[in-house]
Amino acid sequence: MTDPTKPTPETRAAEREEADATHEPDREPSAEEERAAEGNKVDPEAARHEEEMNRRGAEQKGEGRI
Repeated sequence: MTDPTKPTPETRAAEREEADATHEPDREPSAEEERAAEGNKVDPEAARHEEEMNRRGAEQKGEGRI
């Protein structure tokens, strides 16, 4: 196992610059990709779960909050 390392100021600056950069797609989706995306179906149970987790996160209090 490798020992933990400490990022250099240059590394931290590069990471900060990358995080602050605008992120855009490199191209528009192809017609085939758009058709495939339109065919996706969301599981209603998964949608309810996501809404519940979002609500819980918004209402979270205390030490474990991010």
